[in-house]
Amino acid sequence: MAGRPASLSAQDVGSFAYLTVKDRTPQILTRAIDTLHRHKSEFFEKHGERGVEAEKKAISLLSKLRNELQTDKPIIPLVEKFVDTDIWNQYLEHQQSLLNESDGKPRWFYSPWLFVECYMYRRIHEAIIQSPPIDDFDVFKESKDQNFFESQESIIALCAYLQELLRTVEDLDENQLKNEFFKFLQISLWGNKCDLSLSGGETSSQKTSVINSLGDLEPFILVNDMEHLWSLLSNCKKRREKAPVIRVDIVLDNSGFELVTDLVLADFLLASKLATEIHFYGKTIPWFVSDTTVHDFNWLIEQVKRSNHKWVSKCGVDWENHIKMGRWVYHDHIFWTLPHEFCAMPQVAPDLYAELQKAHLILFKGDLNYRKLTGDRKWEFTVPFHQALSGFHPAPLCSIRTLKAEIQVGLRPGQGEQLTASEPNWRTQGKYGIFQFDGPL
Repeated sequence: MAGRPASLSAQDVGSFAYLTVKDRTPQILTRAIDTLHRHKSEFFEKHGERGVEAEKKAISLLSKLRNELQTDKPIIPLVEKFVDTDIWNQYLEHQQSLLNESDGKPRWFYSPWLFVECYMYRRIHEAIIQSPPIDDFDVFKESKDQNFFESQESIIALCAYLQELLRTVEDLDENQLKNEFFKFLQISLWGNKCDLSLSGGETSSQKTSVINSLGDLEPFILVNDMEHLWSLLSNCKKRREKAPVIRVDIVLDNSGFELVTDLVLADFLLASKLATEIHFYGKTIPWFVSDTTVHDFNWLIEQVKRSNHKWVSKCGVDWENHIKMGRWVYHDHIFWTLPHEFCAMPQVAPDLYAELQKAHLILFKGDLNYRKLTGDRKWEFTVPFHQALSGFHPAPLCSIRTLKAEIQVGLRPGQGEQLTASEPNWRTQGKYGIFQFDGPL
């Protein structure tokens, strides 16, 4: 598309993209290799010598990948046949066609950051699926589970708060309901701080109750379109005689504590009748260390249900029931783990685009979704969000993210420059958050 700025990439030495490709991604690969090492005896118990051989093969493929990355080798096509292999290789060819260099091969430090980072996770998956019988092993599962278990106190506080509220939700007046809605939105926003790819896979659990911190955190919300979300859903609720279904779609980010905050929000939306059905979208393969797969989604609900804390287990029972009754629907789609920005969705995944068009509101959680919404480009801070979406408008949508990448649009004039002067790293440390809405007002 004409007139769009260049992609962020690691060729800008010192940039966050550069530091990610240079330091964080090799660290993530090293942790994946260590994880496979540690499970050697388990693979042997399950599969005998074949399991040990598979572990060696996967480790050697990941070591080769790490070496390619660190020495800035050309990016090579995928070889193992999988549902998306051809799409990936076509995309790689497209990247190649954009280059003017003599050897014309995309490289790690010179290609768009969004592409190379996604490609690395796709190659991790390839290393695993090339190593049967351990080809369904999730190298990130341990970290995701640890994040959930280490956040127990916060999860208990959150579930208890929700269950207490559900007992009186019918009696709340409009203003009280709006306040609670804003509260659950903010809980979901700050839940997004728990991102394992940012910490290179190091633990990043939520140790304190986020509910008690909302007031202190509010000044760190740089774009706050919560009012738009309220007026959209409360108007849908008022018009329910005409359209009985109010559908909210949530494009998920991290599992563990963040997923709990999203499910608590989803439960509140149903209880308050601001929505009648919620559709969730997760990743088909392990992705960006802590992203939610269908396995993580079901595992977490099962863990919550089995909790020995009564309010937590009550949440688990309710959530399982929402799924059984069809009020909550989980969708898998390969598009979420492709390198394409979202404006390509109507061409690359028209079925998914058509599905999203059925929503009254789509909530996009987290940083990777924001990068794909805006094309991960060097936009000016003041460029309108609508413009940066480059034609991606399936339904009214809102990005809910804490900032962990060097991209932010839709700011007031001078706001970005002021932040840069006082805090040079404001865009990458997860301290600031946004509720950024696009749709008819």
